[in-house]
This record gives sequence, C-alpha cells and structure tokens, in this order.
Amino acid sequence: MDRTNAGGRAFAAAPAADTEAIDFVRFCHRRRRVGWPELYDEMCAVAGRGLYRGYGADELATIGIRFGLFQMPGLAGLVAQVVAEDVERRRRSAEALRTSLAVHAAELVMTANGVCAGAGTETEMVGRTTEPQALDVAGTDQGAVRVVVAAGV
Repeated sequence: MDRTNAGGRAFAAAPAADTEAIDFVRFCHRRRRVGWPELYDEMCAVAGRGLYRGYGADELATIGIRFGLFQMPGLAGLVAQVVAEDVERRRRSAEALRTSLAVHAAELVMTANGVCAGAGTETEMVGRTTEPQALDVAGTDQGAVRVVVAAGV
C-alpha cells in the first residue's frame, strides 16, 4: 500500500458524526471550556477515566470518537463544530439577557419616577423629560452594563 494514499484516505472528510459523539464532545467542553489542543487532552482524560457514561476508548471508538493520529483532523473538525455552536448559543443568550435587562431597567426607571399613570390601553406620560439618564445594570458574569435610556421612554 502506498503511504501517501493511506494518509490521504485517513485525512478525508469524516462522515456525519453520531449524536452521541457530539454529546461526548459537549460533555468534555462543558467540563473545560477550552479550544482544540487542550480539549483533546480533556477528552483523553475523560475516556481514560470512563467519566462519560462509563465509556472508555473502545466504547468511544464505536460511536466515532477515535484518538489516533490519522483520526485527529476529523475529531478536530467535530470539536470546532461543537465549540462554534456553543459560542453562538452563549452569544445569543448574553444578547437576550442584555436586552431583557435594558427593558427591565427602563421599566424600573419609569415606575420609580412615577412616569406611568393609568391602567388602560393608553399610558399617560407624567413628568416626562427628554434628557437621557444613565443606569447601571449588573449582569450575571459580564460585570456592570451601562445603559442609557431617555427618561419617559
């Protein structure tokens, strides 16, 4: 067998990953939120200790997780996919949280200033000013977020 041919086949695109393989990578990424080389070490440690559903290297090989040199590019691609999905999910969650906090802060300012009066479909604005007011809104792990809200909005 020609060595270059064997290497070419080994580095070819891997077939679609098993959902259990993706779950394994997610499990390892949640244990240590790191990138490819460090996550490979974490996956090897998890496999060596059987921390993911008691699976060792042999059981992980049956679901498509192999730690050999020629399987590394496919595994790196799977890791990149899972990490990118996680980063995107966390970005969307943080954006939704920031939006929610800004809306909630605006509602608090309006309530604290006695701006909203009436419970009907139309809200009367009392004591409305056009100058923006700055609010400090504390996020969960993002630190303080400074939101500028026009009074009466």
